[in-house]
Amino acid sequence: MDEYREANRSLWNAWTRINLRSEMYDVEAFAAGHGRDLRPIDRAGPGDVRGKSLLHLQCHFGMDTIRWAGYGATVTGVDFSEEAVTAARALAARMGVPATFVQCDVYDLPRHLTGRFDVVFTSHGVLGWLPDLDRWAQMIAHFLAPGGVFYIVEAHPLLQIFDDRVAEPALRLLYPYFHGREPIREEHPGCYSTPDAPITSVEHIWLHTVSDLINALARAGLRIETFDEPAYHRAIDAHYRLGVLYQELGRWGDARKELQTFLGYWKHADPELRTYQDAQRLLRTLPSSGVPTPAT
Repeated sequence: MDEYREANRSLWNAWTRINLRSEMYDVEAFAAGHGRDLRPIDRAGPGDVRGKSLLHLQCHFGMDTIRWAGYGATVTGVDFSEEAVTAARALAARMGVPATFVQCDVYDLPRHLTGRFDVVFTSHGVLGWLPDLDRWAQMIAHFLAPGGVFYIVEAHPLLQIFDDRVAEPALRLLYPYFHGREPIREEHPGCYSTPDAPITSVEHIWLHTVSDLINALARAGLRIETFDEPAYHRAIDAHYRLGVLYQELGRWGDARKELQTFLGYWKHADPELRTYQDAQRLLRTLPSSGVPTPAT
């Protein structure tokens, strides 16, 4: 593993510790059976998974992997973060869910796992951590059973080339859509699930075009049956609107959860910079109880 991906793995280890305690993930509610379900856009591709084997790539600490198990799939999750996989195994055991979790770099998966799967699934902020989509696609083809389905839900790469650090809402290009092989380096305070976490996050991200993705899958021998560009950011904006509503109703915990969810997804799903900043400001005004603090 090169120095950039090793640095990313260390970052995800740190983020795992934060995410496990965050309101955005709300692990306690999930473990008690009260957490959110799989998103409709995630379920749409694989369809009915009852009795099917499902391989979940870049699964973090396994919440969606466990959700797929709840729909009847025999699940295996893969992640390169040691702390995420340890947490995933503990969470599945706590919930009594049969699930297998493999800790390794996704490119090395054929050395750590055998067999083929009816469904290979990955979603939400995964491609940017991968420097080589051809190797990734070949690995998918290696594990996909004949007649099986590979399904990915990912942010449009156009969203990742704009400058999200400016205060005004105008869109400004920061990175080229057509890029080189070197990753971009992004440094920011906090974590996507907890913006005020006491951490400086340094990410090394590779930008891929739509054609990079489609051609890598085609070269690996996969047949592309559907490619959709849904207005997914509208669903993310709903978290912001709910946060505002709950704030007005004095439901501070619900408001905080919705706003943190919105902020966590915004970077990869919603280019409306003013809304993002408004959500940040509103989140800072929310107390744990009592009367809201006036915004400044």
